[in-house]
Amino acid sequence: MSQITQIQSWKSVKNLVPLPYRRISVQHYDGPMTVDAITTLLLSREAYRRTDFIVLRGEGTETAVVAITRAQSEPLFSQITSVEVMAFPDTCVYAKCPDVDPANRSALAEKVYELGIGPEGTLIVEGLYDHVNFIHHPNPLVVRVVEVAPPEPPKLYGLAKQVLSYADLPPIRLELERIEVLDLAKSVHPSAYLVPCRSGGLDDLSAPVYFLDQHPERHDWTMIGCERSLQFHRHFYGDEPPRVEMCPRHIAGERKEPTLLKCCLLETHIEQDKNIMVVPWGSDLAMVEAALRKLSEEVIYA
Repeated sequence: MSQITQIQSWKSVKNLVPLPYRRISVQHYDGPMTVDAITTLLLSREAYRRTDFIVLRGEGTETAVVAITRAQSEPLFSQITSVEVMAFPDTCVYAKCPDVDPANRSALAEKVYELGIGPEGTLIVEGLYDHVNFIHHPNPLVVRVVEVAPPEPPKLYGLAKQVLSYADLPPIRLELERIEVLDLAKSVHPSAYLVPCRSGGLDDLSAPVYFLDQHPERHDWTMIGCERSLQFHRHFYGDEPPRVEMCPRHIAGERKEPTLLKCCLLETHIEQDKNIMVVPWGSDLAMVEAALRKLSEEVIYA
């Protein structure tokens, strides 16, 4: 039978989310929350062969998180051989969140943000199905999603949130940077507007609104659109109207922070431009997942 003789040090690992979460055992604890007391107690016990971490629940809200090793990995239970106290009550938050999937790293990261827990903390979540998991030293990748609105929610932001609900990715938190079509339209005062397609939110404009995808009769309009819309206009009408740029890629410019946006000049592939991942305007979930994975490929998680 294999021997486990040396514990891996988990204490300083960032974004540690043990998966599968059956690696975690939650146990009641009556003693003092000190290294000596916890170590002495656990070294006198056995642990289940899948247990690598123990969440100790003391009096009141006192919680500690411990990593262990066992003498053997194959028997159903084996003697605990080493103990590392990763987090004490002063840095642990235990939260009951029945709507949070404890198997989803990004869901745990989002709850960290909501609760205001810093990068030196540890959040233990009692979540969906009453199962428990934790995120230790949370430092999620923050991705800016630059997107046009309406629709509501902005489509790319909605797709990215959906991807994070199921994809096996490091902890990621999304920040939406909206490009309001109404604000773009109100930046000019033409006798008529032309926008790429029908969408809500433009009822307050003082001039008529026409929709390029309906190929209306030519008017003296200003177009709110991107390069692809301009190409369509040339094809339909043989000229170029005054235009207000609405392409997220053009508006976003260069970015230092990880950024996700879309561009209708792409049709079948995604592109990376330094810290920016660009997906097609009609992107699907697989493309968005690939873009988020590329942005996060340097993030290490357990």
